[in-house]
Amino acid sequence: MIAARLAPLEPPYDPEIARTLERMMGGAGIEPLALFRTVAHNPHVLDKFRSTGSYLLNFGSLEPIEREIVILRTCARNGSSYEWGVHVAVYAAAVGLSDEQVSATVTGLTDVWDDRRVLLLRVADELHDTSTVSDELWTQLARHWDAGQIVEILAIAGQYRMVSYFTNALHIRPWTRPSPRPWPTDQSDRRRTAQNRVRPNPFSTCGRTGWNS
Repeated sequence: MIAARLAPLEPPYDPEIARTLERMMGGAGIEPLALFRTVAHNPHVLDKFRSTGSYLLNFGSLEPIEREIVILRTCARNGSSYEWGVHVAVYAAAVGLSDEQVSATVTGLTDVWDDRRVLLLRVADELHDTSTVSDELWTQLARHWDAGQIVEILAIAGQYRMVSYFTNALHIRPWTRPSPRPWPTDQSDRRRTAQNRVRPNPFSTCGRTGWNS
């Protein structure tokens, strides 16, 4: 396992950091995630990270399942096994994502989604590949979401690209709670994936060790 580049802070924390971490975890007595304790080396960045993340996760206008599709696909395309695993473990089942849909956020398989939700994978892919959204896709997004929600989709993708930078560049140790395997497990699934997907498996050319590291 690759060693962390910055050791996560350990208690006792500075009072300001302790308050921020407690708010991020939703209460006292819950061990803060290694990601949060590592970003806490810069308390001001941690606080802004908390406020933006709190809005997107708790007060946004998107359906929770659609929020999680954007988050999982963005993390997958950026190779963040840590953050992808956190959201699979904590949110995926709660918002109604099936194991097949969770896996499809990595493989890009589209036949497990309706047409509306395929657009969410596409926007995550276009932003990752081009840092913009094509006119054709923008027109389709505007048919399904209002202006504020489209801004929110872009903000989610941007927030979780930043999260991926943190987890990958800082070598945050992978999330250890169990989650479904995110790639096809038999040959029939692999054939379906090759024939019907938005983008290739993001780990096919990724230098990191993969989802089960």
